[in-house]
Amino acid sequence: MKEKIKVLLDEIRSLSVTRLEEVESLRIKYLSKKGEVSVLFNEFRDVLNEEKREVGQLLNELKTEAQDKINSLKEQLSNASVNTEKFDLTRTAEPVRLGTRHPLSLVKNEIIDIFSRIGFSIAEGPEIEDDWHVFGALNFPPEHPARDMQDTFFIEKNPDIVLRTHTSSVQTRVMSKQKPPIRMLFPGRVYRNEAISYRAHCFFHQVEGLYIDKDVSFADLKQALMYFAKEMFGESTEIRLRPSYFPFTEPSAEMDISCNLCGGKGCPFCKHTGWVEILGCGMVDPNVLENCGIDSKIYSGYAFGMGVERITNLKYQVKDLRMFSENDVRFLEQFKAAY
Repeated sequence: MKEKIKVLLDEIRSLSVTRLEEVESLRIKYLSKKGEVSVLFNEFRDVLNEEKREVGQLLNELKTEAQDKINSLKEQLSNASVNTEKFDLTRTAEPVRLGTRHPLSLVKNEIIDIFSRIGFSIAEGPEIEDDWHVFGALNFPPEHPARDMQDTFFIEKNPDIVLRTHTSSVQTRVMSKQKPPIRMLFPGRVYRNEAISYRAHCFFHQVEGLYIDKDVSFADLKQALMYFAKEMFGESTEIRLRPSYFPFTEPSAEMDISCNLCGGKGCPFCKHTGWVEILGCGMVDPNVLENCGIDSKIYSGYAFGMGVERITNLKYQVKDLRMFSENDVRFLEQFKAAY
């Protein structure tokens, strides 16, 4: 009996582990009701009376050492895991509710992702611009109403400096510095001097696109826009192009999609026409190409532009534009499942 106690004591003293799960296994092996130490206590009844005192003391020492060893191993591993874990001491002690991406960001990123699949890259430019890049290079005549204070925010001390009214200003910067082929998207915030209401705001967001190369045709434009509409609103979406006018494109068109609420059958949202306007487009006017240093006899191109708020309204049926900029958490939380 004494020899068994000595062997088991040496075994316990030499124990080592690397994981907390192993500590629990050792506790069960040695200290549970059917563990090796408990087995020796059960055998104690068969010890000779004259040896019981000595053997009893050895058994108690064995059990104490086993308990101390298990506790020591557990404490060492617990301290090691705490020491290796990194803490951010600047973090608030209170739980912080997770936020969500803004619906405009969700839709803008989706638009960019769709066009990136067909070769479009991104370019950005300043929001405070000069008259040439916003109007002059884009074929706006001096008397064009967009130059009026009702549409444009001018910097009072320098009437030549404005808050851009469209991201087309980035197009002119790219065309002036980069030789064709050009295939780019221009996302960003724009400003117009309008009364704020449920359907208009003094600032909003646009994504414009530009493709310039040799032999670019209106058919190329239609194909790109049809691809976008089906990817954004569903494979069953149809498009139509209506003649329109823009100073910087010729010919120009407005693009409608079949109403995604009624499937083109007619409802209050589409004013019972079955169609909803989503963007303007056209072939880049040769004057714009020449203004930016591109030979219009060699190159041609198309451009398009859409309001991100407009696309978001169609996708999520948001009826009031002001909700996008009011930072109402109840409104923003509705879009947690959208990404």
